[in-house]
Amino acid sequence: MSSEAEFERAARILAEHGVTRAIDCAIVLGTGLGLLAEQVEDAVRIPYAAIPGFPSGAVSGHARQLCIGRLEGRTVLIFQGRAHYYEGGDPAAMRVPLGMLTALGSPPLILTNAAGSLRPELPPGSLVLVNDHINLNGPNPLIGDTGDGRFVPMVDAYDPALRERLKAAAGKAGLPLGEGVYMWFSGPSFETPAEIRMAQVLGADLVGMSTVPEVILARRQGLRVAAVSVVTNMGAGLHGGAPHHGETKDVASASGGELARLLRAFLRELADA
Repeated sequence: MSSEAEFERAARILAEHGVTRAIDCAIVLGTGLGLLAEQVEDAVRIPYAAIPGFPSGAVSGHARQLCIGRLEGRTVLIFQGRAHYYEGGDPAAMRVPLGMLTALGSPPLILTNAAGSLRPELPPGSLVLVNDHINLNGPNPLIGDTGDGRFVPMVDAYDPALRERLKAAAGKAGLPLGEGVYMWFSGPSFETPAEIRMAQVLGADLVGMSTVPEVILARRQGLRVAAVSVVTNMGAGLHGGAPHHGETKDVASASGGELARLLRAFLRELADA
């Protein structure tokens, strides 16, 4: 089955649940960041298990369902949880969920994640706009793809216009919003202090176990992408940093309200466009 057919098949499941209109914005929620989905009006919720090509399995802090409805006057599609490379060794595990968006009007895609900080001025609880990434340790999700479309240019992979709208939204919401480079580590073990020092030397500001494969997959489909990290810990060995998954979930949940405020303000920016 071709990729396009897989995407259309997944979209048909949504249509069977009454989701037929174009989507204004799609959002992927990271670990512990599910608060926004609870605020969606007239929500239709569909478990990933009900949609062909969507990831199975579970990671604590990820609900693994779609939530489609209205927020700030816009039609939104929220992925409550993602599949990670460390779960099954497939960097393209989110290929069908993200590719399905092309059958729903190719809306802008906002990725969120919980991340470790490498900069003292970005302490736990900070919101950080990702402006670029480093993929040093993880495989590329387009390996095995065919055709010239696989040679995806990655300059401005994090769409400048969407980044400006997120900055404007943060200003209107009165929220500080840092900015930096995100470095992907495969996980599931956290980084060593030596790896954190290496990441600093290479120019990273944040580290995490997601997002980068999704950006590559989304750009392969021509989607416009932006990403926001919620800092949940300092990198290993920095200012007492000794990250663990419980900390990631707890701090992300505590910061979920500010992330929801930012994204709702961003949706209002879209509505004013």
